[in-house]
Amino acid sequence: MAENGEDCTLYQPCKLPDKGDCGGADSRETKTFLADEKSSKKHNDDLVFAAGISGGEVAAHLPRPPVGPRLSKFGKRSVSLEATSRARRLRNSQESLSDRAETGSSTDSLKEDQSVLSDVDTVRNEQDSDVRPHSVTTSESPVFQDRKSSLSEYERRPRSQQSVLEDHLGRSAKVRLSPVQPTGPLPALDKNFVSTPLRAANRIDKDCSDYAVIAKEKGGERIHRNMSDSRLLETMGDSSSVNSIKSIYSVLSPIRPQDVRNRSFLEGSMLGSGALLGADELDRYFPDRRVGVYVVTWNMQGGKFHSANLNDLLLPTDSEFAQDFYIIGVQEGCPDKRDWEICLQETLGPHYVMLYTASHGVLYLTVFIRRDLIWFCSEVEHATVTTRIISQIKTKGAVGVTFTFFGTSFLFITSHFTSGDAKVYERILDYNKIIEALALPKSIPDTNPYRSSPSDATTKFDQVFWFGDFNFRLSKDRAGVESIMKQAAGGDVSLLLDHDQLSKEMKDGSIFKGFQEPPIHFFPTYKFDIGCDTYDTTSKQRTPSYTDRILFRSRQANDITVLKYNSCSSVKTSDHRPVIAVFQVKLRPGRDNIPLCGGLFDRSLYLEGIKRRMTIRELKRKEAMKNQSSSTVCSIS
Repeated sequence: MAENGEDCTLYQPCKLPDKGDCGGADSRETKTFLADEKSSKKHNDDLVFAAGISGGEVAAHLPRPPVGPRLSKFGKRSVSLEATSRARRLRNSQESLSDRAETGSSTDSLKEDQSVLSDVDTVRNEQDSDVRPHSVTTSESPVFQDRKSSLSEYERRPRSQQSVLEDHLGRSAKVRLSPVQPTGPLPALDKNFVSTPLRAANRIDKDCSDYAVIAKEKGGERIHRNMSDSRLLETMGDSSSVNSIKSIYSVLSPIRPQDVRNRSFLEGSMLGSGALLGADELDRYFPDRRVGVYVVTWNMQGGKFHSANLNDLLLPTDSEFAQDFYIIGVQEGCPDKRDWEICLQETLGPHYVMLYTASHGVLYLTVFIRRDLIWFCSEVEHATVTTRIISQIKTKGAVGVTFTFFGTSFLFITSHFTSGDAKVYERILDYNKIIEALALPKSIPDTNPYRSSPSDATTKFDQVFWFGDFNFRLSKDRAGVESIMKQAAGGDVSLLLDHDQLSKEMKDGSIFKGFQEPPIHFFPTYKFDIGCDTYDTTSKQRTPSYTDRILFRSRQANDITVLKYNSCSSVKTSDHRPVIAVFQVKLRPGRDNIPLCGGLFDRSLYLEGIKRRMTIRELKRKEAMKNQSSSTVCSIS
């Protein structure tokens, strides 16, 4: 290379090898060699032009041209890297290939240079299939070694000189490194994200927010939280991580198109992984396989009610969690049944929907279910039985509602037996007539027909809850009952239960065979003066009694756990006090051969209840603001 910008011969072609030197190559090889020589010379001219622009000198970082075709020790001709690259680019442009990996510049990266060197044989074989194979290795090629050193020098040059060369050479000389692959296994995550099943029990707060439930199990703390809860997003800083977690651990399982074509939820087994009512889905929503059931019985005496009192009835402050099912049975209900149901929806709020309602005269039975669980319910069936001699008189009798949830069948019965202190036998007859005449189930299959009895409808279901005004009294005079109640001020009412007619008949086995009652720790619920806590002060002086009861029965022992059994003393609009009971019921996976409810519920009732709920809250808010603005302490003149 010249020192003062003089032109120098960058490429000195060697003599054309004869046939003997080239190992017997034919004239076609000679033509190919001449084409390579011409291409290399043209490339050297471009380099000289670029060097003249940058100062009259050829840049030191530019690759040195090949001295000429060299013969390997095996008689095969080595190929110039630049000539091969140009020939390859020309061929690609002619063939109009769309592969980006083969149309890139040879100076883009060291990785492409290596690929070009390894692909020399392929290029030659595609141009002329008669040419004998040859090989060029990185370790034996001085051109590649020179290019590696020149690239490192190029990186150290000023950016202005780099940009000039890039503009005239038409390609980037910046080194592009290949992605770094991990050398070992990745470290474990700090947090273990596991599938978060839907927790069926909800914490009660001012806004009935029930998505965050903290439960302690086996000495550890486990957080059950719906993946759609906004509070989960607050604990996660990276939005992409949140989206990834939500997509992986979603409650909804992905469904393949082939499964959609072939699968029918009306056919299936509880062992199948895709069964809607199977074990996998059950464990996802109920890890402990237990559902909460809240049962209410109340003789309303046909009077009015206040919606504010229903909060204490359905959502008592002493309960930590709301339940999954709310079953409300009333006797002598209010004349406007629809208004009663709207008030129940208003109290329970948007988390619950009315699954079913049935009535027999003034007997009302309403079933509310948590909105997330409605898809796992079967169709709901009901039946009524009158215990009056004249069937048109519907003041006494029973209403039964049944459905299957996953693989467990439920039967809820509310009834009103014959009244009268001494009419124990008539009440037993009412019970026998109900269990024989209650036509349930109708189309829902029996989960265990081998343990069913055709003479007793209650034996055809896994879990049975029977509640209502049974009208059984205390077999003791008024003065004696009041005396015992004074002694039982501490809550021990066992002396009162010794005179209870229902407890005696159940021990004898004449009524409610196989049923149990939770322990009673409250005073008699009948009969009060309306609006106060004083027992009957009229001329009849009726004896206080436990007329309102809640009983249960299960096919399997220990399937039902009693959490609470008490009366609601704050509701005083009737001569009866409501009685509530909270249960935990064991669930079992089921078969997909039952008719499903398909998510149907009373939508118009739902909207009306939520609308009324919002209106009342808005009125309370405005009233609070009005009281605050009228305060003389905080007023600003």
